[in-house]
Amino acid sequence: MALVDVLNVEGAKVGEVEVSDAVFNCEVKPHLIHDVVKMQLANRRSGTASVKTRKEVRGGGKKPYRQKGTGRARQGTSRSPLMPGGGSVFGPKPRDYRYAVPKKVRRSALRSALTVRNTGSNMKVLDKLELQDISTKNFNGIVKTLSLTKPLFIIEKKDEIVEKSARNIPHVKILKCDGLNVYDIIRHDQLVLTVDALRKIEEVLAS
Repeated sequence: MALVDVLNVEGAKVGEVEVSDAVFNCEVKPHLIHDVVKMQLANRRSGTASVKTRKEVRGGGKKPYRQKGTGRARQGTSRSPLMPGGGSVFGPKPRDYRYAVPKKVRRSALRSALTVRNTGSNMKVLDKLELQDISTKNFNGIVKTLSLTKPLFIIEKKDEIVEKSARNIPHVKILKCDGLNVYDIIRHDQLVLTVDALRKIEEVLAS
């Protein structure tokens, strides 16, 4: 197990903590990260795009002009896809884009993403992350003190004060351990965990 410095919100070192090699120093598998991120983005799609086909477009009951003698191609309805205002052919319809990858793949991809952040020196561990009251200014001060640009904070359990303090700061996101995912880890430049969150993640992923 490797040792990682533990910092306080002022950026000062207050101790060290051992991190599991099985979670934070494993073999990185980029193809699994790609597969899981692709799945997450597909699952976020609303799938509500819809166009009308020729049977759904209003009108078109009458033949637009006679069959012969006009010099034009024959038409049976003004709602044909060939006509202005006609229906669409093979257009999008509401559908579900969701699919799943195996649980072992998701866990392996998550370990790979955590390893990427740890080995790239873009992971910080805090002894605790607490605020007395909701304050965007105070939380932004913590971000600047720790020299973070686009951080993802991981906390052990729901903390309404911390979450509300950070929600209006651009490029800053707070997640509980239960919501940890590959896409957000890769999307943010730095990963910041509390010691309690670190232990909970190891408990779940090291097995």
